[in-house]
Amino acid sequence: MLAARAFLDAEIGDQSVLTREEQEAEMQWFIDAAQPLSGMSINVVSETITTHEYESRVLAPAFTAITGIQVTHDLIGEGDVVEKLQTQMQTGENVYDLYINDADLDGTHWRYQQVRNITDWMAGEGADFTNPGLDLDDFIGLAQATAPDDKLYQLPVQQFANLYWFRHDWFTDPEIMAEFRAEYGYDLGVPVNWSAYEDIAKFFTGREIDGQQVYGNMDYGKKDPSLGWRFTDAWLSMAGASDKGEPNGFPVDEWGIRVNDNFQPVGSCMARGGATNSPAAVYAIEKYIDWLQNYTPPAAAGMTFSEAGPVPAQGNIAQQMFWYTAFTADMVKEGLPVMNDDGTPKWRMAPSPYGAYWEEGMKVGYQDVGAATLMQSTPVDRAQAAWLYAQFIVSKTVDTKKSHVGLTFVRDSTVRHESFTERAPQLGGLVEFYRSPDRVRWSDTGANIPDYPRLAQLWWQNIGDASSGAKTAQEALDALCEQQEDVLSRLERSGVQGDLGPVLNEEQDPQYWIDQPGAPVAKLENEKPAPVTIAYEELIKRWQE
Repeated sequence: MLAARAFLDAEIGDQSVLTREEQEAEMQWFIDAAQPLSGMSINVVSETITTHEYESRVLAPAFTAITGIQVTHDLIGEGDVVEKLQTQMQTGENVYDLYINDADLDGTHWRYQQVRNITDWMAGEGADFTNPGLDLDDFIGLAQATAPDDKLYQLPVQQFANLYWFRHDWFTDPEIMAEFRAEYGYDLGVPVNWSAYEDIAKFFTGREIDGQQVYGNMDYGKKDPSLGWRFTDAWLSMAGASDKGEPNGFPVDEWGIRVNDNFQPVGSCMARGGATNSPAAVYAIEKYIDWLQNYTPPAAAGMTFSEAGPVPAQGNIAQQMFWYTAFTADMVKEGLPVMNDDGTPKWRMAPSPYGAYWEEGMKVGYQDVGAATLMQSTPVDRAQAAWLYAQFIVSKTVDTKKSHVGLTFVRDSTVRHESFTERAPQLGGLVEFYRSPDRVRWSDTGANIPDYPRLAQLWWQNIGDASSGAKTAQEALDALCEQQEDVLSRLERSGVQGDLGPVLNEEQDPQYWIDQPGAPVAKLENEKPAPVTIAYEELIKRWQE
């Protein structure tokens, strides 16, 4: 308890939704629960983002000092996390005791049954090690880690949405606004659709503002694993390629994979009822390439996700369609060209614009939910120790402070804490978004994906061929959907996923599926409908209601 009090004094203070007395009571519970496991050493792995750096650097040593359980919390690339997880799934060897990996793998975990589902775990072998103050109802992303069997497979540890980012100071500059209206005939504002985004990108690119050349778009294009999630993270549904449905399109999702009523994947190509190579998907890729080539800094085409992320903070980017709120912490640092002297940002975040094929009811955008995952192949006592650590890093005692560092909210009580009411003006709309009902409309990859590691790697390789010019968008997506169906076919033949695995449709003329309701749909004669913008001040009211 001495270690716990020292930690609370030095690190937490009043940045907690709990009183000091309640904090100490929660710490006492961890001390008591950990007693049978004291002296054990466990290994944890997560991707390298600010939130997990804080967990590894501050929370892991504190947990060790308080509980006597030695934690080594490794930080590696997201693709490497998935690779380690895949290795453990394939070999059964216990590589890590706890994975903090995206709930995008929910459909994979549900079908393979190689992870301990949290629902049954808390009622069984994990019962004595489950914090009575965990309060699952307080978590805002549980639906994203819950499979169609209504079991929770992973516990959210951090989450961040993919939103639209723009320079509010430029967009509200009277001179710039007048020039835009004179050139385009409508008001400069937050683009509601891709048509307006493209006009704004064209308008800003090549202009000189604040003594530097400005670009109207930021993105990345290197043929690298990070290029994959640039597209699997709902880009096709934002364009309008999927079916309607929230949190994910059904029966066709944002990867273009169709499932039957039992959630068994039946196809990815249009010939089997999928939409991965549909006209809307081709449009989505072509727009990405067009904007990358014409409105983006030339170096971006050779950048990865992590290299491109900090670029808007340098001050020469007007807007970014596909911007992760995980970058917020690095965007609000004092002295940056995108920050005002009073600590408020010159930029804002807003809902993502949608493409020409999008209709109301389709998925609006992506949200990453990094979640604690316990593998069946991890010995029970090690899993129990890992479960204690997972709960510690999202406990009500520490979550508010952790969220101030990483700005990746998982608890409703945290985002409503008075300290975030005070800080909201410095965060460009983040707090307003996470206090609004919209926070659950942005979602992760859904249950249609039966083997995320195998399927995800196909995306960056094929999209990379399109972004490099080696293939047209249509050729790249034809190859992608065929390769996805090869994986689905192998899973079907193996029978390893039982009644939850793929059952591919017979191929037929794609026109048959185009004639059916929903995705895939025929090519539009006009893929640039009338542009629509909205004033940010009007838009933000929706989040503040």
